[in-house]
Amino acid sequence: MVEGMKPERNGGYVHGYSPREAERLLDQAQTLTELLHHDTRYPAGSSVLEAGCGVGAQTVTLAANSPGAQFTCIDCSEASLAEAEKRVKTAGLNNVAFRKADIFNLPFTPDSFDHVFVCFVLEHLPDPAGALKNLRRVLKPGGTITVIEGDHGSAYFHPDSPYARRAIDCLVALQKKSGGNAMIGRELYPLLTGTGYRNVAVSPRMVYVDSSRPALVTGFTKLTFTAMVEGVRDAAIHAGMMGEADWDRGIADLYRTAEADGVFCYTFFKGTGIR
Repeated sequence: MVEGMKPERNGGYVHGYSPREAERLLDQAQTLTELLHHDTRYPAGSSVLEAGCGVGAQTVTLAANSPGAQFTCIDCSEASLAEAEKRVKTAGLNNVAFRKADIFNLPFTPDSFDHVFVCFVLEHLPDPAGALKNLRRVLKPGGTITVIEGDHGSAYFHPDSPYARRAIDCLVALQKKSGGNAMIGRELYPLLTGTGYRNVAVSPRMVYVDSSRPALVTGFTKLTFTAMVEGVRDAAIHAGMMGEADWDRGIADLYRTAEADGVFCYTFFKGTGIR
């Protein structure tokens, strides 16, 4: 669910870079704002690095919630950065600066930032521990890191469907093939502790959806999760992972969970630590 483009050495972005994918990222960010960001606030005067800002879907919320903090937002994609800058300007925010940069070759001196924020980035990197070590280097002693990741293995739903599960498994396998880990959420605690962060705490953030929550039915079940799986259709079929008929049935069954008697659950994980 990462936002920005990543070069091959950083892993592949299995969802692609179409305008529809950018729209899906914005739907996702708007739907999950309260769940993921309600407890993230930075003090006035502090400096924050957002690593892998992509099209700025998370940036707008971060900067608006902490108007006195100064954000430096980096991404490898100039196109994504341009979209992010446009989005921030439209929101009337003036506490954000953008810079093209590689998370594995950060152009900052040690101890540059009070805080680091990373959302939906580690899942696409072949070396997430290496990324966390690099980010730790640019944190000031006592500075904090916040990391948010999903875990596709946490998805369960009613009515259940083996075809839908196979379609999700195809996405997991394709992401693994590109060097990523679609189930990295469950690994945040050992990743953060293993790369030297102290006082690590990880909290699960479950999205529970039924028909009494129509905003989540549309914003998450349909426009975020099912749209994400649906986006790898051609790659999965081309790789011989599923036939067209079985794939289409799997996607139809995921949309079926958005009907009046359907239920969908998914868990994100939010980790924090101190350098």
